[in-house]
Amino acid sequence: MTNKQIPAVKAQDVANLPKDEFAFPGPERDCLVEAILEGRKTATTSLMAEFIHDHETLPSSGRRTLLLNSDDQPIAILRYASVSVTRLGLVTLQHVLNEGEDYKNLPEWREAHESFWTSENMRQALDDPDFTVDDQTLVVLETFYVEAMVVN
Repeated sequence: MTNKQIPAVKAQDVANLPKDEFAFPGPERDCLVEAILEGRKTATTSLMAEFIHDHETLPSSGRRTLLLNSDDQPIAILRYASVSVTRLGLVTLQHVLNEGEDYKNLPEWREAHESFWTSENMRQALDDPDFTVDDQTLVVLETFYVEAMVVN
């Protein structure tokens, strides 16, 4: 589906939806948002520790969120198709490929994600300066699609 086929909604009509932010603001988030809008990125992996730290309930299939860019501007509405919890060591290559970040194999994906999840920014976000991950770390696997583009 191209963006021309995706309906548009007014920002004020969807302002009450939960916000969805990928990575931290900056170039990485901008690349992820671009991949989502192009339809290359249809999955993501989050740490269960993030949900626990933020006292958030796990999302469920059918959930709608407002995708934000690095400037905290609403860009699109995402609808989640599936959500599951698994151990990091059990993430499949298909999920990695659906993340649309050009990883060709599990070790490459794992190295990049471990680097992000143990970065100073993430450790600060989790209030855990010693946070680490291993095969047993619980992760949340989510698949989604762009339901609508947001216009002002």
